[in-house]
Amino acid sequence: MIRLSLAFSICYLLTLALQAQSLPLPNPLVLNEGSRVTTAKQWHTQRRTELLELFASEMYGHSPGKPAQMTFVVFDTDTKALGGKATRKQIAVFFNGKPDGPRMDVLLYIPNQVKGPVPAIVGLNFWGNHSINSDPGIRIATSWMESSRGNPYIDVSCVVNHRSTESCRGINARQWPIDSILNRGYALVTAYREDIATDEPANKFTTGVHPLYPEFQNRADNFGTVAAWAWGLSRIMDYLQTDRAIDSKRVAVFGWSRLGKAALWAGATDPRFALVISNESGAGGAKLFHRGVGENIRRLCTVFPHWYCGNFRKYMDQDTLLPFDQHMVISLIAPRPVYVASAQQDKGSDPEGEFEGAKAASQVYQFLGTKGLPTSTMPALNQSVQGQIGYHIRSGGHDVTSYDWTQYLLFADKHFKK
Repeated sequence: MIRLSLAFSICYLLTLALQAQSLPLPNPLVLNEGSRVTTAKQWHTQRRTELLELFASEMYGHSPGKPAQMTFVVFDTDTKALGGKATRKQIAVFFNGKPDGPRMDVLLYIPNQVKGPVPAIVGLNFWGNHSINSDPGIRIATSWMESSRGNPYIDVSCVVNHRSTESCRGINARQWPIDSILNRGYALVTAYREDIATDEPANKFTTGVHPLYPEFQNRADNFGTVAAWAWGLSRIMDYLQTDRAIDSKRVAVFGWSRLGKAALWAGATDPRFALVISNESGAGGAKLFHRGVGENIRRLCTVFPHWYCGNFRKYMDQDTLLPFDQHMVISLIAPRPVYVASAQQDKGSDPEGEFEGAKAASQVYQFLGTKGLPTSTMPALNQSVQGQIGYHIRSGGHDVTSYDWTQYLLFADKHFKK
């Protein structure tokens, strides 16, 4: 009897597991009360609002608005930077308007060969503004710095006691092809993630912008770090709208890995970003949790407990049962163009799941009258497909390569220069 009971229990659990794996994705075009969205106006004014609230409450956390006292100080301008190719600007963003308060340094390169306001690509960096180019005029980041990440592509031996040194200049330049971006007529804008919010779990919510908003902490829908990075990207956008050299109607937001997660949420929450690029953002980014493949919610909430809000922890081990998924985040960007990219060897990010996330979001793009993703099957290796949603999977591992940037610039040209 005990053996039969145990066998029945095992069969029952296996049946539940199989049922969970076969559950259909939640439909972004169905309202909370169960009826279907029938008009574009209903999407923009009702369903989109529902989804933003859902993800803010259950995953990313609620974020504050634009700081009333925030100030910008342009502390550096060089009209002959990079051998005369660009104008370099550096802007201190004082979130509470006080020079002794939290500060984010924004690095901006504007191509000199283009007349009039230019489109821009904005993205946060992992190792400080000084890491993306060896330009000696870039201010060395003073915020906390990782001394190692196990990343085979970046040598961080220059970091001493979690602080950058002069020898850290240009250590991450390979992932930021400034010459190619400028030659195509785009400005490049970046800021260091740690200026906004720390990625060190031991110091979570104690540096950057979090101390300014204690009312957004100690609650289940707290202001998580991914949301803070996205919020910081919007503050960069606030500045760009004041700079006459930038066409603020043509600004793309870019991110890789965990910063790709932030770029997607920034694009979802801030419609001023006219185009979104998510490079290997994986779990909590573009990939679908419902597949049960790759990095899962338990790992996100235990290894990186600061990334998402407290409410997200109740979904640990429930990946395939979620009442939401990341295709809905991508859908929140619609009908603005979005590019999702994967790498063949980046198994943790689940490349097929990233493609399926873009594919599932395509129905919203089509509903709003655009082409969406121009294929229903995953493209061949190193073959880019580009509609209003773009996608590619390239050879290699978790990285940002020249192949990736070639596709992103083509995609931006298609949508910004038509």
